[in-house]
Amino acid sequence: MDPSLGDDVRPAVFLDRDGVLNRAPVQDGRPGSPLSVDEIEILPGVLEACEKLRRHGFLLIVVTNQPNVARRIQERGSIEAIHDFLRGRLPLDDIRTCYHDDGDNCECRKPKPGLVLAAATDWRIELGRSFMVGDRWRDIEAGRRAGCKTVLINCDYAEQHPSKPDFETISLAGAVDWILASEQDRIRA
Repeated sequence: MDPSLGDDVRPAVFLDRDGVLNRAPVQDGRPGSPLSVDEIEILPGVLEACEKLRRHGFLLIVVTNQPNVARRIQERGSIEAIHDFLRGRLPLDDIRTCYHDDGDNCECRKPKPGLVLAAATDWRIELGRSFMVGDRWRDIEAGRRAGCKTVLINCDYAEQHPSKPDFETISLAGAVDWILASEQDRIRA
């Protein structure tokens, strides 16, 4: 960590949930969300990747769209149970959730950066040294709008591909290696 920033400003890695931390159910090439804790499968290498980021001083903040609540497909309580499950198994500092759908036009639904910006304020995060890791264009755009570097976990979904993420990989472990190399390059500069 850069000592000139003081102890109260930190970098973070913002993580999308489904497709980054846990397996996203895919139907017709489009990702969805697990509906209960029973459907959660933490992806291989995620725990180790999160622990590595924490050892290097990054806050870990999940920012996730969960529109199934607005669509009346899922109860908010089942999403909170999934989050409690993830908190119990991964070293996460915070989970921020947007329960709205596109038609609600809220500021927290990615690709808008509201979830990232609110977390940055609450946690005193330096966005210029932070990263957004996601598996969809919405994640990459939210990170870009917030001023973070962006990493796409490419799951080959049958949907719009993000334009120009800073890095593209197939796993959170690959993302972490690039994030840590980028941080070392920044420190050496």
